Amino acid sequence: MSSFEDRLMASLSAEDEAFLKELEEDVGMFQQMGMTFSGPLKYWTAFAFVISFLIFALSMWAGYNMLQAESLKMVVLWGALFGWASLGVAMLKIWFWMRMNHLNVLRELKRIELRLVKGS
Repeated sequence: MSSFEDRLMASLSAEDEAFLKELEEDVGMFQQMGMTFSGPLKYWTAFAFVISFLIFALSMWAGYNMLQAESLKMVVLWGALFGWASLGVAMLKIWFWMRMNHLNVLRELKRIELRLVKGS
């Protein structure tokens, strides 16, 4: 083995080995969603998740008030709030899905690292 391979093998701790064994199994969508609530960004993910529900409730409230408004001015104002709130929910959901994709890429990189270390 080369010195690079020796250093790479030594850098894998027991914790890394357990994590890499976990990566061998394919994970479903709900498991991937749950994985976003761990790691260094778990609090930001939880915050974004809660905020997206609050903004969704705001958009539903604005949509209801838009349908109940009697003047054109109020319909436009409630409709603008509904549009902006719906856009906010969409952007938070896109961030959430990008976070899931990021974790999937990291998982694949770890698989490659394991294959390089084990030589297969």
